[in-house]
Amino acid sequence: MSTKVPQNNEDQEIDLVLISKKISNFFQRINTSIFRGIQFFIRNWVIVLILVLTGFGLGMFLDKTQKSYDNQIIVQPNFGSVDYLYSKIDLIQSKIQTNDTTFFKSIGISDTQKIAQITIEPIVDVFKFVDNKEENLQVLKLMMANGDLKSVSKEITTSKNYPFYIITFSTKELSRDENTAKAVLNFINSSKFYSEIQSVYLNNIKQKIKANEEILMQIDGILNKFSNSESKGVIRNDKLIYYNENTQLNDIIKTKDGLIRENGKLRLELITSDKIVKESSIVTNMENTETVKGKLKIILPILFVFIFVLVVFIKRFYIKQKALLA
Repeated sequence: MSTKVPQNNEDQEIDLVLISKKISNFFQRINTSIFRGIQFFIRNWVIVLILVLTGFGLGMFLDKTQKSYDNQIIVQPNFGSVDYLYSKIDLIQSKIQTNDTTFFKSIGISDTQKIAQITIEPIVDVFKFVDNKEENLQVLKLMMANGDLKSVSKEITTSKNYPFYIITFSTKELSRDENTAKAVLNFINSSKFYSEIQSVYLNNIKQKIKANEEILMQIDGILNKFSNSESKGVIRNDKLIYYNENTQLNDIIKTKDGLIRENGKLRLELITSDKIVKESSIVTNMENTETVKGKLKIILPILFVFIFVLVVFIKRFYIKQKALLA
């Protein structure tokens, strides 16, 4: 048994030496590859310099001439027109893909204002989706039973129930005076069906405001009579009235407060409902720097040098393999 121990020690020492030698050879190969790479660029520095300068110059030219500008419109679709809004955006996108210049001229967009792409997405706001509506809260709870809040909030069924949406379109030329955005909005708002709904809706709001104001006048009359009476249990303190026996007074005051609040909301609705799809913000001419746009002066020199190195490598590999097979 004792005679095997030294043999094991010797085997372990041999293994360690082999591992150390392999590691040393590995780093040596790396050093050799780096040295050969440096030699390659030294031998071909003229070609590499030409490729870098050519790529940089071409990239500068393309960055200046191939610019793209993003434009955003935040809108609020009224009268249940969300699906209608989506269909209009899809129609415009299809016209972009088919390059239907006649269509764009008919809606007031010239070739210099040409739209390259248009999309729409909701502004995700779960709190506004619920908006103190019990039915919306129950729908959200039901949908969350089979998924997390983030995925449910972006699901197509939920996304079409938010109050605000962002229409994004890109142009290759600067838009002037928001002309392109206004042309898109005018086209979206040109619906006879929803215009008729809008007319009835606004008329209903005005009638409701008028009816509420008449009720408020009646309530004020009741309160004035009550304040002038000398009924038992009335305590006056400046403008405050405390009535200890008749609890209906509190209900009348609450009703008045509710009507005032309702009229305030209705007047706001009159402002936001003057269009089928009401814009709340228009931002134009934001230069698009995503992906490779604006970065070609850096990308092209690297790409040209990479292609050159790849071609040389393939050529040498082919010559070497050909010599081995000869």
